[in-house]
Amino acid sequence: MSTTQLEQTSEMALGLTELKADLEHLIAEYPHLDGRYWIDKTLDSLEEKEEWNRDKADRLLILNALEQITADTPDWTYIAAKIHTWSLYREAAKNRGGNLKKGYGNFLGLIQTLMEKGIYSPLLTERYSPAELEELEKVIVPERDGLFTYVGLRTLADRYLTRDHDGKVWELPQERFLIIAMTLMSDESQENRLTLVKEAYWALSNLYMTVATPTFANAGKNYGQLSSCFIDTVEDSLRGIYDSNTDVATLSKGGGGIGIYLGKIRSRGSDIKGFKGISSGVLPWMKQLNNTAVSVDQLGQRQGSIAVYLDVWHKDIFSFLDAKLNNGDERLRTHDIFTGVCLPDLFMETVEARGEWHLFDPHEVRRTMGYSLEDFYDENKGAGSFRERYAECVNHSTLSRKTVPAIEIMKRVMISQLETGTPYMFYRDEVNRMNPNKDKGMIYSSNLCSEILQNQSATTVTEETTMDGKIVVTKTPGDFVVCNLSSINLGRAVPDKVLERLIPIQVRMLDNVIDLNTIEVLQARLTNQKYRAIGLGTFGWHHLLALEGIMWESEESVTYADELYEKIAQLVIRSSYELAVEKGSYPAFAGSEWETGAYFERRGYQGEAWDELRTSIASQGIRNGWLMAVAPNGSTSVIAGSTASIDPVYRKEYSEEKKNYRIPVTAPDLSPKTTWYYKPAHQIDAHWSIKQNAARQRHIDQSQSFNIYVTHDIKAKELLDIHLQAWKLGLKTTYYTRSTSSEIVECESCSS
Repeated sequence: MSTTQLEQTSEMALGLTELKADLEHLIAEYPHLDGRYWIDKTLDSLEEKEEWNRDKADRLLILNALEQITADTPDWTYIAAKIHTWSLYREAAKNRGGNLKKGYGNFLGLIQTLMEKGIYSPLLTERYSPAELEELEKVIVPERDGLFTYVGLRTLADRYLTRDHDGKVWELPQERFLIIAMTLMSDESQENRLTLVKEAYWALSNLYMTVATPTFANAGKNYGQLSSCFIDTVEDSLRGIYDSNTDVATLSKGGGGIGIYLGKIRSRGSDIKGFKGISSGVLPWMKQLNNTAVSVDQLGQRQGSIAVYLDVWHKDIFSFLDAKLNNGDERLRTHDIFTGVCLPDLFMETVEARGEWHLFDPHEVRRTMGYSLEDFYDENKGAGSFRERYAECVNHSTLSRKTVPAIEIMKRVMISQLETGTPYMFYRDEVNRMNPNKDKGMIYSSNLCSEILQNQSATTVTEETTMDGKIVVTKTPGDFVVCNLSSINLGRAVPDKVLERLIPIQVRMLDNVIDLNTIEVLQARLTNQKYRAIGLGTFGWHHLLALEGIMWESEESVTYADELYEKIAQLVIRSSYELAVEKGSYPAFAGSEWETGAYFERRGYQGEAWDELRTSIASQGIRNGWLMAVAPNGSTSVIAGSTASIDPVYRKEYSEEKKNYRIPVTAPDLSPKTTWYYKPAHQIDAHWSIKQNAARQRHIDQSQSFNIYVTHDIKAKELLDIHLQAWKLGLKTTYYTRSTSSEIVECESCSS
């Protein structure tokens, strides 16, 4: 044997000995697993190959651990995660040029290097001194890396940890959490800043909460914005349509998801400048937006995400509902954007009564009637200005209309839902009745994930002139909605009894996003400041029910949803009030239902604590115009090791499909005790899910990304009954209809 071969053999023997010691120490933490077999199997395989490479050894260890994940032995995911953590530590140490203690160390050096590379923002060193950065390095708790499941850590590492321009890992999990905390607290006062950073780090690193994907990925960076998604209202003019498309492209490139209300655009066959029958309707503009979604990707990672909404009384509603179907004329299809339909109470009543429904051209309504039908809603259930104006339109002698059975429209809605998962349902009357800022505007539609409900209006060009050789454009800005999201991990925060500590720091983090954000679309920036809207949500609902031993299909789950979300709402409202005392109310507070107290009356909030809060807010204000919204949380709930949003688990055991690998996953904290409470989504009676969501909706001022799970063989009447129940119980929106036969593309931007 040559000298080189002897050295390689010796190196391998030493490496295997060190590896074996590390593995034995690791499996000692999991005595209920057959760790000895796992170690021997891996080491024997390495010795047979007569090659040594720690990275290859780790990959083999991970594969051997993953193949043992079952419902009976779910903790193998933590073994695999630990091995992957070691790999990340080694890679980061190699790139950063030093041996880091437990993977971590030289935090100041990390920041300075990534600033020099143009990746980190100068804000980090402008706001924090070297001494403060050294103090914050001591806050890092490497042991909290042990909280990750393998799929959670892999998702975090692949998508969120900061890498250099060559894709090499520099940042580690706890450093990402600390950078987020530092960024979001960077504008706080000097005397409180470090304390608040430490508190935010505590909340993030313990996985008690997550921030939205754009904040998670972009905080502390020299690029990208922090808000999840946006909603625009398109004016009925060529300039308005193209300006809106430009704004959509601008926001999409930064990672934002877009919701767009198209209801003001004239229908197919309408007149243009008095010329009859030449308008092509909304579909060509949907095609244009579809092309934008495909061609303007989000930070090079994925194509843009856009949802468009239309009123059910619009003459183009049938072509709109068919736009995502897989059959028919491809020239009339928009497969890459999502659809939502805006439904007044009167339509749902007409469907139930099997009555006739009338379709109108919004441009003709404006010209003939002198008002826009979409600007009205029913202020009370069964009565209000929308149905009065609608009746005027129906009875007008010269206003053209198309009359169809209401149930035929509903059938087309359900056909599309079973084939494509959409349209989303937007119950516009309930949305606007419960709007705390209705004195300032109208809510026409929702966002990409159907949980954001805020005032909207179109931006218009009021003047365009030349001055000193330049073109000067003056616009009247509309309310361009901005979604700022984060979510409580119910499966960890509630059992650990930390809501009272968690929610104040979480609300502060969200409020600070508003001032830190660099939104390129100026009307969105103005709207963000005007209302200071946030969307604090939750995930891990099914996880929590399983831990508490509560069956999904039970009155106990409905009562628990009501009680828990009332508690969360009170803590969120109080936290926003306390911020207003410290920093001031949102500019549009005067005249809102927060000021008048109507917000509390509408929800039946009574008792000493609520009375005190209502009185205090009327006197001193509230920081944020909207406060709560439950987002889908697809990716960040995976990172936090819990169940997504308010959804039931898809299955107790499944494989997470990634681009080039599959990871076995089990429901969180799966055990002989919890397994009975993890009934799969498609086996759950959707009516119980609606009851739960109706109970929590009372406490959520915006809405919930509520998926309806059905089997592919559901009867039309059964699906109709589900929608009717959702509407009758006061749900404001529903999200995807997830049939067992359809595949749904997740919203990435709102994965809070």
